[in-house]
Amino acid sequence: MIFDRILGKFSKDIGIDLGTANTIVYVKEKGIVINEPSVVAINLKTDQILAVGIEAKKMVGKTPAHITAIRPLVDGVISDFEVTEKMLKYFIDKTHQEGFNFLPRPRVVVGIPLDITEVERKAVEDAALSAGAREVYLVEESMAAAIGCRLPVEDAIGNMVVDIGGGTTEIAVISLGGIVTWKTIKVAGDEMNKNIIQYARNKFNLLLGEKVAEDIKIKVGSAAQLKQQLEAQMRGRDLVTGLPREIIVNDEQIREALSKSVRMIIDNIKATLEITPPELVADIYERGILLTGGGSLLKGIDRAISRATQIPVYVADDPLTAVVRGTGYLLDDLSLLKKVNSLSQFDDA
Repeated sequence: MIFDRILGKFSKDIGIDLGTANTIVYVKEKGIVINEPSVVAINLKTDQILAVGIEAKKMVGKTPAHITAIRPLVDGVISDFEVTEKMLKYFIDKTHQEGFNFLPRPRVVVGIPLDITEVERKAVEDAALSAGAREVYLVEESMAAAIGCRLPVEDAIGNMVVDIGGGTTEIAVISLGGIVTWKTIKVAGDEMNKNIIQYARNKFNLLLGEKVAEDIKIKVGSAAQLKQQLEAQMRGRDLVTGLPREIIVNDEQIREALSKSVRMIIDNIKATLEITPPELVADIYERGILLTGGGSLLKGIDRAISRATQIPVYVADDPLTAVVRGTGYLLDDLSLLKKVNSLSQFDDA
């Protein structure tokens, strides 16, 4: 125990937001050191990892038959244990590169989804331990995001956090250091990209790649009317001629494409409020709803949610890093970390 405490003084403790789209790593006393896509490129002939993160993402949709670029996490949950372990090891090694080799293994805090099963929870823990962690703490991403945004999670006050990530949207009401009510849906950034791909196919007979769809979503995607019309180029393959074609789309068309996903998120926020104790709903009405995750950067989504719920809505500062900042804050506050460490499973919402 004493030895552990001494080791703790020298180890570079790490907070990890293991997301479907991006993995972000926070190192104690350094801040965020890695923010890379959760993509791994593998050579199928030799079973070797060719690239991880940014380099691997560049290969998506452009690889020959013997190379595959995969996302080892689907909807925030490990779908390929071996590859996730290698990816984690790559990121943990990368944080220790410039340090001394005899530095003790780090304590690791990992953000996990709300609807994770016992088996999946064990998989995350095992992957982190195999990748070189000394101790592993698992914290729900919604809780970590609330802590990262400095919400008073330990007080008897209702805080509502909506984390719109790559694979899932998690809606949670937090009070007294725990999650009171929650819902999670598999409608988030990736689903919005698919909406745009489907819209292009149905309206324009145009086949788009996922990266093109994502770029269009970032440039002109919106959930509410914009003051100024935006336009973007949509390039893909014409399904009739089989040749490349480019058209110009505007924000109104993309808003129509995304409307189903936006409506689904709003309906689930309302459904979560319906099962929340009235005292906490009163707090949320007064304090507002906090949006985090990459999906909260969709233009006007705060206005669309606010209009539908009649509750103030605000987007976190730097919403993409809210979860990992929360894990970093927990590394400095071990008593809070032990309190929110996810050991017990919640009943299904």
